Amino acid sequence: MKLKNSFVKATAAAALTIGGLATVNAVKPSATSHVQAATTQIKVKYVQGYGVNIWNNYEGGRFTGKRAQHGTTWNVLDTKTDSKGNTWYEIGENQWIDGKYAVDASSTAATKTKKKSTQASATASSIISLAKAQVGKPYSWGSAGPSAFDCSGLVQYVYKNAAGIDVTRTTYTQIKQGTSVSMSNLQPGDLLFWGSATSPYHVGIYLGNNQYVHAATPKQGVIVQSLSSYFYPSAAKRVLN
Repeated sequence: MKLKNSFVKATAAAALTIGGLATVNAVKPSATSHVQAATTQIKVKYVQGYGVNIWNNYEGGRFTGKRAQHGTTWNVLDTKTDSKGNTWYEIGENQWIDGKYAVDASSTAATKTKKKSTQASATASSIISLAKAQVGKPYSWGSAGPSAFDCSGLVQYVYKNAAGIDVTRTTYTQIKQGTSVSMSNLQPGDLLFWGSATSPYHVGIYLGNNQYVHAATPKQGVIVQSLSSYFYPSAAKRVLN
């Protein structure tokens, strides 16, 4: 009987320690401190310029003297609930922060990205709609609407009135705005430039589906055309974020 008990104790001890390292899964959480579904990453949401206290335990712990600054992102090692029902996140060995001062970093990032993408799409739609509404109006060098346009004047007018975005007046300065994009990655609302990639002589607004609108020539006025190898842009810029 003693031999059997010794074997059971030895087996339990081996289960708790493998290669000298204690296995976390061997510790059963109490009813008041059960392990929650862990969040991969959290972001501290407190007060700009300040941080939240880091404690050495989630239940009756002591302040470590360290703080997690507002806006910082942390990997979560464990998630637990204390006896009062408060959620705590372990962000390091014996380092815990109160869950009410943190949010799920992945979900907030996804929400911001989705919101930003939706806003950009809505703005691009407004730009395209207003640009198309100018089709048929005459070309007039030095004009920026609303009755006539030159190429850069059309861009300035549309961006200002459809999106509230101020772009400069000439192709030479418009090429310096926004972010460069490849012709294989165009999105509606992008600006297309012809001529020198640093000092272009012409600009149009990409509509999608391989089409763009521009104030072409005094004979053609404002028209919609398809991209072609015969008259292919030398550069593209994305002003919309």
